[in-house]
Amino acid sequence: MFGKVIGKRLIFSAFILLAVSLLVFGATLLLPGDAARAILGQQATPERIAALNEQLGLNDPAWLRYLHWLGGLFVGDFGTSSASGGPVSELLGDRLGASFILMAIAAIISVPLGIGLGVYQALHRGKRRDQTMTGISLVLASMPEFVIGIGLVALFATSVFQILPAVTLAPPGDPVWKRPEQLILPTLTLVLVVTPYIVRMMRTTMIEVLDSGFVEMARLKGVPEKRVIMRHAVPHALGPVAQVVAIQLAWLAGGVVVVEFLFRYPGLGQALIDAVTYRDVQVVQAISMLVAAVYVVVNLAADVVGILTNPKLRSAA
Repeated sequence: MFGKVIGKRLIFSAFILLAVSLLVFGATLLLPGDAARAILGQQATPERIAALNEQLGLNDPAWLRYLHWLGGLFVGDFGTSSASGGPVSELLGDRLGASFILMAIAAIISVPLGIGLGVYQALHRGKRRDQTMTGISLVLASMPEFVIGIGLVALFATSVFQILPAVTLAPPGDPVWKRPEQLILPTLTLVLVVTPYIVRMMRTTMIEVLDSGFVEMARLKGVPEKRVIMRHAVPHALGPVAQVVAIQLAWLAGGVVVVEFLFRYPGLGQALIDAVTYRDVQVVQAISMLVAAVYVVVNLAADVVGILTNPKLRSAA
């Protein structure tokens, strides 16, 4: 039965990605300007523009171009970059790895930190430390990522401390992890953006669980408080929080664009901005589909976690 539930989720996710592919392809058709002229420059002759349009297949009907592009996605072929002339998969290979490292480090830090702080606040609800942490979370949650990033740059990379680089310093082609210090500010920005939402949701859910009947029954039976919290309260609180965690992790795939641009980080975000600037439609489509795939996979994983951590849902499945 559990397999059937996951199977339905997978089928639904596939339809979502198909719908997203239609939206992405349609949106790129609406981009202003001429791709061939953007590549060749304003001084290009009509003959060269016509030849490049034919080479890129831009003279074909839109539905035929969509089918060719969609067929390529199924075999991992994202097409050819109109700006560089090389395969999009090769162009995005290193950038995808750089963005994945940044998002993975931010997720590994923010998820346990947010859950731990939320549990801590729930156990000390109403006290001054809880009120202080709630205020800090609200302030951070209300600030956009670029404001937090600029604040960190001003604090740690300018006249205050000057202990970290303000932008990425790795030469083109070098792995970003060769200089770990350049990962600190982008990672810290993402952590400060994502963590407050997890903390607030975990605190609220944990308070509800602590006030529930089964937790009170466990206490009346003499179960040690630490075991009540770790074995009974926290697992039941993780189900609803998993959805918030999924939303925040999925946000990382899109929100990282602003952070990468701010810190000149050589990831997918910077590649997307460059592709839009040079009207490199194939790269824009590929990155958009990768971001959408991350959203779908993360939300699917959240559904699985929600089922596994909720006894009622687990029994129904």
